[in-house]
Amino acid sequence: MFNIDLDLIKKYDRPGPRYTSYPTAPHFKDSFTPEKYLDEIIRTNNESNPPELSLYYHLPFCDTLCYFCGCNMIITRNRDRIQEYIKYLKNEIDMLRAYIVPGRKVAQLHWGGGTPTHLNPDEITDLISFINKNFEIKHDAEEGCEIDPRGLTKEHLAALRGGGFNRISMGVQDFNDKVQKAVNRVQPEEMTRQVVSWVRQLGFQSINLDLMYGLPFQSLETFGKTVDATIDISPDRIAVFNYAHVPWMKKHMALIKPEDLPAPEEKLEILKMTIEKLTNAGYVFIGMDHFAKPDDELAVAQREKKLYRNFQGYSTHAGTDLYGMGITSISQVGHSYSQNLKKEKEYFDALNNETLPIERGVYLTDDDLLRRHVITKVMCDFELDFSTVEKQFGIEFDKYFSNAIKGMDEFIGDGLVEIKNKKLTVTQMGRLLIRNIAMNFDGYIERKEDTARYSRTV
Repeated sequence: MFNIDLDLIKKYDRPGPRYTSYPTAPHFKDSFTPEKYLDEIIRTNNESNPPELSLYYHLPFCDTLCYFCGCNMIITRNRDRIQEYIKYLKNEIDMLRAYIVPGRKVAQLHWGGGTPTHLNPDEITDLISFINKNFEIKHDAEEGCEIDPRGLTKEHLAALRGGGFNRISMGVQDFNDKVQKAVNRVQPEEMTRQVVSWVRQLGFQSINLDLMYGLPFQSLETFGKTVDATIDISPDRIAVFNYAHVPWMKKHMALIKPEDLPAPEEKLEILKMTIEKLTNAGYVFIGMDHFAKPDDELAVAQREKKLYRNFQGYSTHAGTDLYGMGITSISQVGHSYSQNLKKEKEYFDALNNETLPIERGVYLTDDDLLRRHVITKVMCDFELDFSTVEKQFGIEFDKYFSNAIKGMDEFIGDGLVEIKNKKLTVTQMGRLLIRNIAMNFDGYIERKEDTARYSRTV
């Protein structure tokens, strides 16, 4: 049972990175070229024991616009446009596969969007077949797909399951009719329950439902009913995201009226209620905005200190090279991050010129690698052993992170962090503010080199 102090949450509620990468995406540079990306691919190929692969495919198309959406998506019902995109996505797969040495197996695969199930069942089957011919996917690989119940048929799910997918993630946000209409995502509860039933019938191993707090017209009472209904549906995982109203970044968010949003005080009460309901129902708080049943792989990985974090959020597959394909997708290969071109035409043109469609990226310095390790450990394990870091990286922790350790005094005073015997431990309350704690180890923030605008940490 969480003992949630709303005054502390208010105190630390400020903008900050989500740390799906370190350095974060605002530090990617245009000077990171396709040639540099290829160099890093070749370098990892030549390692004595090349890492396994994680593959991400960005399928950006949606049928309708959800006003709260922060994803890179394209609203279209033009099937020819979708077919053209798939053709070029296959070209990128062909190109990458030629560069990656045979024998490197796929441990993880994910389709994100947009809405991957905006593809019809035949298109899904065709793309899966193409991917499976080009990559050797392990029999126990984690294969997940994001779906939208609206317009979904059982045939869509059968195509995914038949192609090897074993995990499904589905957006709900809120079951309240008034909230759904305000954000242009009308998805009756019965529709969600029907899709969950199909997913279970078809033998998928894991179901995740996404909720979102801070949306227009939400209240403590109405969102409580959504949380109760979600618990009753009993998914394996639940993600509870904070709606970040950033119309300067996503222009369509201006369609949501600020005066319709819950007041900050009520928003925090909603968060408190949600955490209490989920943990009382037996879900384990994984970190930030994720909850899982105790026997779920994420909860097991956290207990065993094997949890990892990347662009898909929390993961059980550390140590893989992540290859992102499709517009805007991000790769994490060796000691580099790279992001694909964002516009379809530029993406198509690069592939027509037989060039990897990279727009920007970054090489990680030794300092980046060290700080990435520390931030990942703090966010995934909720603890950090200074001596282990010293041995692994050949540093004096207290000296290297002297500013970070000084910065911990406030967290320690507020009961969010404990430091004893060269070991940092995040308390239960501190887990809710883990982004704030991780920011203390961020070298770009420390050196005042980070001017990006981020969502708020709570």
